[in-house]
Amino acid sequence: MHPCFVLPILAPISTGGLKTYSPWPVWAGSTSAPVKPTAMTKKAAVRLWHRARGFDRQTRRAGHHGGVVGPTALAVLHAMIFDFQNWRTGRLDPSYSAIAKASNLCRRSVATALRRLKDLGIVDWVRRCAETRTDDGRFVLAQETNAYALMPSSGWQGYREPPDPPGPAPGTWGQSPPLPDVVAQAVQERRHGGGMAGVLGILASDPGDALAAVLARIGRAVMRRESQ
Repeated sequence: MHPCFVLPILAPISTGGLKTYSPWPVWAGSTSAPVKPTAMTKKAAVRLWHRARGFDRQTRRAGHHGGVVGPTALAVLHAMIFDFQNWRTGRLDPSYSAIAKASNLCRRSVATALRRLKDLGIVDWVRRCAETRTDDGRFVLAQETNAYALMPSSGWQGYREPPDPPGPAPGTWGQSPPLPDVVAQAVQERRHGGGMAGVLGILASDPGDALAAVLARIGRAVMRRESQ
C-alpha cells in the first residue's frame, strides 16, 4: 500500500456469529458522491497561470530559488492547466503518475507541490472513491483520482492584485497627434484634388489664424473675378 494511504478501516461484518473484517484502503475524507466540475475558459486559465508566475516573482527572496509558489509547484500547475484541464466541461482529474510524467517530476514531488498549491489556495480538490464488488461478492470502496479545481486569485493566500499600469504621459503613446494648421490642411486638400470652395472653407475655419484669413479673402476675390 502507498505510504500516503490511511490505515485500512476494519468494518465488522456479521456472518453466522463470526466476525470478519473488510479492509477499505482509501484516502480519509474520500467521497463516492458525484463531483460536478466548474468549467473555466482557456483565456481565464491562461490569465490564472500568469498571475501565479507573477505571484512567485513578487515573493522571491534573495538566496532562495523561487518565491512562495516555487518552480516545482509552478511546473505542476502548468501541467494541470495546459495538459489536463478540459476547457468545455471543467473536468480536471489526472492521476499523480500522469502529472508526474507531464511535469517531469517524481510522484513525491508532485504530492508536495499539490499540497503547496492547496495551502496557497491556488488549487483545491475532492478525494473520490467508488463502490465496487470483490470476486466473492462483497462491496468495498476503491480509490479514484482526485477531482481538482483551479481557484480564483482573489482567494490566494498573500496574493495582491497588481495595480493597473499608469496611463500614457502627454506627448507619448495614447495621445492624438496634433492636427496641422489650417494653411497646411488647405494645401493638402488642394493637392488631393479638392475644389476651391473646400479649400476656402478650411482657411476660414480658424478665425484666429491671420494668414489663413488673408488667404481666404484673396481666394474669394479671385473666385468672384473669375465668375464675372
